[in-house]
Amino acid sequence: MKAVRYVYHVVEDAFYTFLADDGWAIASHIALSTLMALFPFLIVLTALAGFFGSKELADQAADLLLQVWPKRVADAISGEIHDVLTTTRTDILTIGAALAIYFASNGVEALRTALNRAYAVVEPRRWYWLRLESIGYTLVAAFASLAMAFLIVLGPLILETARLYIPFFVESNERLLFYARYGVAIGALVVALFFLHAWLPAGRRGFLQILPGIVFTMVASLISGIVFGQYLTRFAGNYVTMYAGLASVIIALVFLYFIAAIFVYGGELNAAIIKSRLPHGVSLQAAQSLKPAETQA
Repeated sequence: MKAVRYVYHVVEDAFYTFLADDGWAIASHIALSTLMALFPFLIVLTALAGFFGSKELADQAADLLLQVWPKRVADAISGEIHDVLTTTRTDILTIGAALAIYFASNGVEALRTALNRAYAVVEPRRWYWLRLESIGYTLVAAFASLAMAFLIVLGPLILETARLYIPFFVESNERLLFYARYGVAIGALVVALFFLHAWLPAGRRGFLQILPGIVFTMVASLISGIVFGQYLTRFAGNYVTMYAGLASVIIALVFLYFIAAIFVYGGELNAAIIKSRLPHGVSLQAAQSLKPAETQA
């Protein structure tokens, strides 16, 4: 019973802190920034793929990116994404590409703002260092997406080769190998969440301190995706009636808004748990600024 009361207290504290930190408004900011950053990011992805000589990698990377989205949401925006990916990009070293990278990094900055508020920390770093860091994260994400897409492109070739030597194993496990594609996407998302919570905001938090919020984000996002997908199956026509040609963008924006709210609450949940375990008189901000050795002392 004591454990139930503790969980209830932490969840309630995280919820009220979420409201006090303007969580809904921050979620809206993240959703809009992410949607606006998505297409510049795809432009960067296409340019990099063309630079390495294979534009198909960009298509595979985009498919992998949308793998964890509800099918109806992904289908609604896939046409616009296809238009971006099929446009020839030869301006990887031009001002246009630099601007695309800059605008793509805005999504990272929105996530940083949300996590700094959630963990109640003041950002001590200069704005230009933060922007350079966000651009670095954007480029790392683009290269990682292409690397994972390359592995997926190699998948069929690996299967064909394996079938020559172990046909019974491959034929009996083709479905399992097919679902491995989803596993790659989900695994990449989990790793990204760990990096975001651990390194993006100011201060430092341990693995166990950020784990609850990440688990909550993954589970709640999965449930949200299923529920929203079912809703769209029945009422997608409402968006077409209300927003006409903007329906696909609005559908993606609403979905991202829910996911952003879940992400922000995950940070608030971590902060509430950290607060509940602090000694009397130690602030949340001070606890996250201490070095590990000093914390243990």
